[in-house]
Amino acid sequence: MPCFNCGARQSDPARGVSTWKRGVQADRQVLICPNCQTHELTLDRCSACGSLELVCRLGEVECRSCGATREAAPGDLVASGAPGLSDEVQAALDRVLKRRS
Repeated sequence: MPCFNCGARQSDPARGVSTWKRGVQADRQVLICPNCQTHELTLDRCSACGSLELVCRLGEVECRSCGATREAAPGDLVASGAPGLSDEVQAALDRVLKRRS
């Protein structure tokens, strides 16, 4: 999944903790690259404590700071529609399966 703000793609991480962060925007799980973490972002906040440390899974949004949960809005729970992603997947499959275009 690319960064929701700039579209950068995650590469294989070095050992240790990832520098990418997770967040929720409009009840959808998003990833935030290290460069965009310094920008003012429009992410959902916890209604109980105001934290940005939210995760969206299995139809609910949970605050990792205080543990409050709420039901996510119906629809896709993961942000999608990254430009060019299907082309990249097709190219990767062609390489792995040694197909010629």
